[in-house]
Amino acid sequence: MKPTALLIAAAVCALVPSGLLAAEPAGTKASKPEKALEQQAGGASGSAVDPTRFGKKTSDPAFGAFQRGLYITAYNLALPRAEKGDPAAQTLVAEILSRGLGVARKPAEAAEWYGKAAEAGIPEARFQFALILIDGKYAGKDPDRAFALMESAADTGHRLAAFNLAQMLIDREPGPRGLEKAIPWYEKAAKAGLADAQYAMAQLYENGVGGLNDDAKALSYLTLAARQNFDTAQLDLATWLVEGRLGKPDYEAGFAWMKRAAESGNVAAQNRLAKLYVYGLGTEPDPILAAAWYIIARRVGLRDVEMDDFLQGLTPEEQKTAIERANRLR
Repeated sequence: MKPTALLIAAAVCALVPSGLLAAEPAGTKASKPEKALEQQAGGASGSAVDPTRFGKKTSDPAFGAFQRGLYITAYNLALPRAEKGDPAAQTLVAEILSRGLGVARKPAEAAEWYGKAAEAGIPEARFQFALILIDGKYAGKDPDRAFALMESAADTGHRLAAFNLAQMLIDREPGPRGLEKAIPWYEKAAKAGLADAQYAMAQLYENGVGGLNDDAKALSYLTLAARQNFDTAQLDLATWLVEGRLGKPDYEAGFAWMKRAAESGNVAAQNRLAKLYVYGLGTEPDPILAAAWYIIARRVGLRDVEMDDFLQGLTPEEQKTAIERANRLR
């Protein structure tokens, strides 16, 4: 699957920010939303996982052990039941094996268990097995079956399945018609709290795609995604606030969001935060911090002529101090 931003870009012509926070030089990109598959596979620890994803049997010792982080115990308790055909236990075993929680990571074996649980109708298993069928590494590639499984999981309210289904619809039918079919699924995933989907909806509302054209709603979705530490949304929200896209600029709030995005590693935000420090927007002017944040961004390949000139205008002592500060900020 492709990242959200790439798929939306296929149907939406992105707007380029103007003014002080102009887009970075060519070749520089803000960090993109990760693939939903990667998010699921590398998600939160077991204690933060909603056990109802595995099916209805969530109160027995195996699931209790999983929730407490006792993964080997959970595996040993669930495996006999999985072998007897319990789909909830099969899904739990697959989860443990796919992520290597307390045991050796065995994605091929996990795929088999997900496949069995998917046949039994467990939404999480159908979602995971759909991704496996799309990838084709641990099961035969089968895009049609993957689509059917993803749609089935999405119909139950599985937010990652809804998000991925939206992307699959766009992949299957590029252009306005595919996007029109995808929007309701993006919206369902967004309303269920998925930050990727909230950011996608913000882009759609901002750019007037599929009959959606509402900057206020775009801002609302950006804010929801930003509050979930989605750094690209934080960057965009900060830019909107600083530029006063919906009225009077709010420099302090814009600075705060830009700083959060920069601190999370968003390179574009690091460069724009440097400019806020240069001009004292939302904060006191601070040439050392401005230089430090630009140095951090430049170390990973970003170049900005305006900021290069600013950096060269500092005294050798100021440049040395800025480098030392940049080293401490990382």
